[in-house]
Amino acid sequence: QVQLVESGGGSVQIGGSLTLTCAVSGAPFSDVNMSWYRQGTGNERERVASISPGGIIHYEDSMKGRIAISRDNGNSTLYLRMSHLTPEDTGVYFCNKVPPFPGVPWGRGTLVTVSS
Repeated sequence: QVQLVESGGGSVQIGGSLTLTCAVSGAPFSDVNMSWYRQGTGNERERVASISPGGIIHYEDSMKGRIAISRDNGNSTLYLRMSHLTPEDTGVYFCNKVPPFPGVPWGRGTLVTVSS
């Protein structure tokens, strides 16, 4: 059974940094494209970054230049380093395959709160 466990969120001040971690189990992590998604209050979930098994990366415009996605295939772990955070970055951050694992519940996500 595939499990996605996000961690690393927290409360930071404007301009702060965080590194998020996603532990994946029960799936061939090293063979799949992975993404980070986020969902702000009242907003739909949106993808912010993707990375292929070989390390080809794509960033969506919303956070481009302020984030870095990476992966450790040996440990089935996905990372998202975020910096220069703004209140608009507040939300719950999730990881999943691209496209999402079929029939697999999303993880609980990790909450990022950016305030002054």
